[in-house]
Amino acid sequence: MSQITPNLTNMEKHNLLHEFPEYQDKIYHLKTENNHFQKLIADYDEIEHQINRVNIGEDVMIDEAFKELKLKMIFIKDEIFNMLKA
Repeated sequence: MSQITPNLTNMEKHNLLHEFPEYQDKIYHLKTENNHFQKLIADYDEIEHQINRVNIGEDVMIDEAFKELKLKMIFIKDEIFNMLKA
């Protein structure tokens, strides 16, 4: 098993307002009105934070776990996007 080393070239955080600026109002509305959306946002933020900690070298994670975490983040982001465009 190998460990992830800090990726100093990809340290940008993936804030949803940055990712979907055109949906700023809908994000705010869903965050205040929809419990499922709130849970998705909380999960996304937690995973994004974990990935960022690995990227900046504050945490270490094996390759397989890191890939799984990134895939989970993509899945959640897709679900969020589908809710935003609905």
